[in-house]
Amino acid sequence: MSSGTEWRRRLIDRMPEDLAEEIDVFEAQLELRRQGRVDERVFAETRLRRGAYGQRYDNGLRHDGESQKRLAFSSDLTKGPDTFFDAPGMLRIKIPYGGVTPEQLDVLAECAEEYSDSILHITTRQDVQLHFIHLEDTVNTMRRLASVDITTREACGNGVRNITGCPLAGCCKTESFDVSPYADAMFRFLLGHPDCQDFGRKFKIAFSGCKEEACGLVMMHDFGAIAEVRDGKRGFSIWVGGGLGTTPYQAKPIYEWVPVEQLLPISQAIGRVFGRLGEKKNRNRARIKFLIAKLGEEEFRRLIDAELAILPHDDRWTSYLPGAEAWQDAPVKPGAPLNGAALPEGFAEWRRTNVYDQKQAGYCIVTVALPLGDITSEQTRLLADIARKYVGDNVRTTVEQNIVLRYVAEHDLPAVYQELTAIGLGEGGAGTILDITSCPGTDTCKLGISASRGLAGELRTRLAAASWTADAAVEGLKIKISGCFNSCGQHHVADIGFFGNNRKVDGYSVPHFQVVLGGKWQENAGSYGMAVGAIPSKRIPEVVQTITTRFAADRNGDESFQEWIARLGKKEIAAFLAEYKAVPSHDEDRSFYVDWGDAREYSVGDIGIGECAGEVISSTTLELTAAEAEAFEAQVALEDGDAARADELAYSSMLLAAWALVRTEWFDVPQEPDVVVKEFKERFVDTQRFGTGQRAGFARPLFERHAEGAPATPNAELARILASEAQLFIDAVHQFEIREAGATGAVV
Repeated sequence: MSSGTEWRRRLIDRMPEDLAEEIDVFEAQLELRRQGRVDERVFAETRLRRGAYGQRYDNGLRHDGESQKRLAFSSDLTKGPDTFFDAPGMLRIKIPYGGVTPEQLDVLAECAEEYSDSILHITTRQDVQLHFIHLEDTVNTMRRLASVDITTREACGNGVRNITGCPLAGCCKTESFDVSPYADAMFRFLLGHPDCQDFGRKFKIAFSGCKEEACGLVMMHDFGAIAEVRDGKRGFSIWVGGGLGTTPYQAKPIYEWVPVEQLLPISQAIGRVFGRLGEKKNRNRARIKFLIAKLGEEEFRRLIDAELAILPHDDRWTSYLPGAEAWQDAPVKPGAPLNGAALPEGFAEWRRTNVYDQKQAGYCIVTVALPLGDITSEQTRLLADIARKYVGDNVRTTVEQNIVLRYVAEHDLPAVYQELTAIGLGEGGAGTILDITSCPGTDTCKLGISASRGLAGELRTRLAAASWTADAAVEGLKIKISGCFNSCGQHHVADIGFFGNNRKVDGYSVPHFQVVLGGKWQENAGSYGMAVGAIPSKRIPEVVQTITTRFAADRNGDESFQEWIARLGKKEIAAFLAEYKAVPSHDEDRSFYVDWGDAREYSVGDIGIGECAGEVISSTTLELTAAEAEAFEAQVALEDGDAARADELAYSSMLLAAWALVRTEWFDVPQEPDVVVKEFKERFVDTQRFGTGQRAGFARPLFERHAEGAPATPNAELARILASEAQLFIDAVHQFEIREAGATGAVV
């Protein structure tokens, strides 16, 4: 393997000067950290801004067939996961708007094979991730990627993350115009921009060519641009303040329409305002959605306008415009119809689900379905060869963790299908219920609570063999899974979504998933689903079968899944899900205490299996169950249009959960709000026992609502947010209970 110096010498003339310099600086910082001359906290932020994450690697051997290979890359499984020097980590690689060339695919494949575990993982932000990579190898990887114009800069950390865009852009039948050159211009303009270096948290941007389709999923982004032509002039509507995570917000329009030449100055002005006024200390409130909620849309717009008025001129604002107007894809072959060509076995079904007819006559887009978002190095190299032969540089990754080949001549479809099948990439079902999105979950993510990838694989296997998924309405449903509440799997915008949590049963930890129903993928993530209850992980496949078969049987005419869920109502949904919540005892069925794809008994991070003093634990579990019931009733009240009652129930559910925890130390604590809040704060939050950072932040809604009282005027949006935060607080109390049990060394 070549040394870093040799790779630098070999590639120096091929790397953009700015990227080469940044990588040199990072290499020096890495060496200083190795010598102990740079504080770990400072270096952590440095490496995050270069895309280098620590990862959870001991659990990463559980949920796939690469255990032995990954074991070889995990040099010492006894070392703690918090130090990137002692154990492999993850490198996230930016692929702006998903655009990638065959040459870039080759280099990605080489790096994955030489430094990682020979697997490229496509993310829900169109990035590529390499897992099980050692920190000392990240510098060589960065240089090799830079030689083909790929960067890892700000793929992680508190900056502008990868800019996403519709993978059909330029080929879509319903788009206003191709947003690709504008996404590319914003990526290059904001990369390392000084006005984007002082954010309290990450900042995500998306571009969409039309309003009605899913496209860029603008509504769930910090900043979004939707293309629209007015009077023959290209422009965008600008949306801000969306986001998923623990508290999902819909983006709000701040400019109904602006011409394209105002796009970059507006993005810069927003970056300056966010950097100046955004939260810095409390990371749980540091996304721009919270700043806009605090200021109000009108005041935020006024601040942006004021910032635009004083921005120093930058020629880059408009230097990209001539190229954007002239932006053209370059097909390898002329478009031509099939014209009765012989069709291989399986082709017709694959074409039905995996092929989109472009607006350009004679051309199609082919989706290469990647279960779990994974593709091997060998497959990547062979896919690059197929791309060279049929589509050239017209390749893109997607937010659904697939790859698309654009400008495939219709006449070549049978040959492309056969060549993809020969390398194991000819699976159908793209865009159907089988095409399940999943974050890494407990495989590699430190925050993972439940095995999202393990569940996704199990669901895909079962659904592929199920007869009822042939129903057109069922086949088109979206399933998305996150391993925790952070929504990396985008569960909020799925028809059927899940996010991981866990529960304690008779002193044992049991993996669960919270069920989220009724999210809307279309209209750029038009609405979010709501959590309807936590179900043991091993019962989730039954839940999916019950929901989908009932939808197929009960829907009225062409009633959508969202309309059906709304018609049923949360009480009815809770009623038919209730039977799946029961967990058999550990002696009766131990499979419930093992997550999908894992041979070991379930645990989360450093949480051991144990319990505290018998009756207190039992009563606490019952009280938390009651708190969850009140939180659910708050959601029902929202559905009934009673915002005031929803607010009161959400607040009451948090009080009950806090009271349950205080009772573990003061059994006779009065159930009086002032006493409960005071004791909970002093015993658990002020002492940091409840946690720091995000964990501690889950208590904030309780403290704020207690201090401020009920809103003078009922507000449905605020009540919805409080109801969501109440469920997260209750889940956090569950997690605390389990952590405390592990910390005491209690043995079952």
